[in-house]
Amino acid sequence: MQDIYPSRQSHQAEMLPRLDPVVHSDWTRDAPITQDQAAMFDRDGYLVLDDLFSEEEVTFLQREAGKLLADPDALEAETVISEPGGREIRSIFRIHAQSRVIARLAADARLANVARFLLGDDVYIHQSRLNYKPGFQGKEFYWHSDFETWHVEDGMPRMRALSMSVLLAENTPNNGPLMLIPGSHRTFLTCVGETPEDHYRMSLKRQEYGVPDEDSLAELADRHGIVAPTGKPGAVVIFDCNVMHGSNGNITPFPRANAFMVYNAVSNRLVAPFGVDKPRPDFIAARGEAEPVEPQAGALMKGVLA
Repeated sequence: MQDIYPSRQSHQAEMLPRLDPVVHSDWTRDAPITQDQAAMFDRDGYLVLDDLFSEEEVTFLQREAGKLLADPDALEAETVISEPGGREIRSIFRIHAQSRVIARLAADARLANVARFLLGDDVYIHQSRLNYKPGFQGKEFYWHSDFETWHVEDGMPRMRALSMSVLLAENTPNNGPLMLIPGSHRTFLTCVGETPEDHYRMSLKRQEYGVPDEDSLAELADRHGIVAPTGKPGAVVIFDCNVMHGSNGNITPFPRANAFMVYNAVSNRLVAPFGVDKPRPDFIAARGEAEPVEPQAGALMKGVLA
């Protein structure tokens, strides 16, 4: 397959044009988001949906996240990632396959139908995780485009994927919220440096390859600015696979926790990686016959507590 987004192949970073749509469906009155919301996602590469879940549902999700974080030994060992240089949990991957509650969340029609609309296809879960940025100890996530890594190390062919971050704790301007460069999703910024073997073992804690150079980042930020969407528990931040994003460390006493799902179009299933010999393991990037999500309506507790 032709590599239309080559990266980590040159000693000089390049800004290449995006060759894929952002919104893959035409808006109609029965779309799961408004016309203005679809236009905002197309323009800025992200969208915030407030109050998507009830207080009861949020409490249900928070309780499940607490259980998962309290008993990491009950989870698949390789999916539990600690903070660099510490024992605090940074992320739990493949969480939808280890928790019935998160599996139900990933399939919830309020999320899945939006993903299906924006991507113009049936979708499957490319990656899921619980991100936890503890008070005082939570480290930063450096600036990056998810698609650059998913393309080079996983073999995602085109920009037809998106992420949804369901806030499980209040994200304030102070506790390391997600930061994005709106509009950056229309530029593919290539990275320099050859990827080490089994790079994921290091990058899940601190990424040093597949990160943009500072001059290009400064140019994108100067051109588009930086935003940091905040919100109460139950809000959802949706962002395109190629939007440049990152987050600061959390030195406040207030932890930040998010349930995170990546939806990929079924027509955009992974192929051989474009920049490494060996793909990352399935707990980071679902390969093979990943099952399309069947959207489920109703309260999150429905069917899970039965």
